[in-house]
Amino acid sequence: MHAHGVQEGALPPAQPGDRILGLDEAGRGSFLGPLVVGGFVARTETAEELRTIGVRDSKLLTRERREELYDALADLGERHTVYLPPDRVDRSVRRGELNLLEAQAFAELIRRSTPDRVVADACDVNVRRFAARLSQLSRTRAPIIARHHADRDDPMVGAASIVAKVCRDRAIEALGATLGTPIGSGYPSDVRTVEFVRRHLLTDAEAGFVRHSWATLERVKPKRAARTLDEVEP
Repeated sequence: MHAHGVQEGALPPAQPGDRILGLDEAGRGSFLGPLVVGGFVARTETAEELRTIGVRDSKLLTRERREELYDALADLGERHTVYLPPDRVDRSVRRGELNLLEAQAFAELIRRSTPDRVVADACDVNVRRFAARLSQLSRTRAPIIARHHADRDDPMVGAASIVAKVCRDRAIEALGATLGTPIGSGYPSDVRTVEFVRRHLLTDAEAGFVRHSWATLERVKPKRAARTLDEVEP
């Protein structure tokens, strides 16, 4: 059994020429912009080439290097994405169904790409349950392996993480250009993002590009000034 995953010995081994789909996401914990699910499909034997060119977990790469690898992936396999806008993420968070939303997006990419085998980075603490959910939602007969840290350990999932991250970065950049102001990375750890959110919530509390369901948002919301006695209506 893999340290982070399902019992792979119970699954048929990947064969040369099999189409392997890696799945990952970017933007799950962001204040701004979409959650992007990325998929990358390539033949079994492509895995070694991915390692050779430096494909790995996108978080371990610079933005410039991610962009270079994203372009290189186009010649090695198929890149797929699903964009989940903030309002859809908010609805799922409020229902306690964010993992289900992500699984549904993963399943959409499985159906779209019709792979022979799937390896997914699991957001569920129970990897077996997550793999079973993907199988049910996608109605695929392909073996599905779900792992924690699959973006770090599997080159197909590492490629998917690059696809997801590059596409999300571009979406955030486009949003900043549309708004005409710096918005940072979109994450609560980014001071530029926190400053932007505070400013924007003063003028448009229902902005469609802000995720309002995160408890973290309450800590950065601008505080209303205390009212004086003269301002209190009789």
